[in-house]
Amino acid sequence: MRDTRESRLLLVLLVAVSFALITVDIRGGEDSPVDGARQAAATVFGPIENGVASAVDPVGNAVSAVRDSGKRHDRLAALEKENAALKAELGSDDRNRSRLTQLDKMLKIAGEGQYGIKGAQVIAIGAAQGFSWTITIDVGAKDGIQRDMTVLNGDGLVGRVTTVGPNASTVLLANDPDFTVGTRMEASDELGFASGQGDRPLRVELLNGKAEVKKGDRLVTFGSQADKPFVPGVPVGIVSRVDPSGGDLTRTLYVTPYVSFTKLDIVGVVVEAPKKDPRDTVLPAKPRPVPTPTVTVTVTPGATKPDQGGPDEQQQEQ
Repeated sequence: MRDTRESRLLLVLLVAVSFALITVDIRGGEDSPVDGARQAAATVFGPIENGVASAVDPVGNAVSAVRDSGKRHDRLAALEKENAALKAELGSDDRNRSRLTQLDKMLKIAGEGQYGIKGAQVIAIGAAQGFSWTITIDVGAKDGIQRDMTVLNGDGLVGRVTTVGPNASTVLLANDPDFTVGTRMEASDELGFASGQGDRPLRVELLNGKAEVKKGDRLVTFGSQADKPFVPGVPVGIVSRVDPSGGDLTRTLYVTPYVSFTKLDIVGVVVEAPKKDPRDTVLPAKPRPVPTPTVTVTVTPGATKPDQGGPDEQQQEQ
């Protein structure tokens, strides 16, 4: 439409009529004279509005989803963070429970052997490029630790202290090839010397070449003069193999140590030796033998013998 004086006058007239109809509609209320026209318009344009709304709503939902995606992402990230924190806390609880178990076992050994111990935690292991088996613990001279003190845990002999610093110490493990400890056989009291062989069983040379030894026998530390570097009675391991004696002056045994040297965490340094040798009292209790089940068959009186027929068969024979 061309912008002329007539078109402008028509636009002003239409606006004036619109305001007049709105005024009449508001004043008329429910009896408005334009109510019929409104209903007719709703009948005509209603389906069109619904169709447009149906077409527009998915787009609106998509826009809302995009708008809320940031909030959802933040919430998801928060939930993932909370989940990770809970897992970390649970893992920490599991580790704490494991440490408490280790500490309980170690305190039990200390009580049975009457060892005065200083608890410690393993904070480092020996250099991978070296050939020695060592660990570093978080106690040192300030804690009363001295060189050549026995180190144990809840399973048995761990090693001996070799180097002491102000706040940390180095321990040579019992499976190190340079490690040697005097041992005593349970019950028989046969003496020998155990040496480390890395990740293989300990090698024990008994002083008596004719000693009666069998697989499953157990050993403890014999003890050293003035209880250094070893106190007596600490569990060492179980005999896994016995070399046949070939007339040698000594007899060779191979012993599986009680301690797992690759899983060390909580250990104790013996700072006070027992007043008397605990002998075999610190060794764990032997497992009880499992009884072999027996089957008992009871014969009921009057039962038919296998070589006899039933009642009907017996009657036919007569």
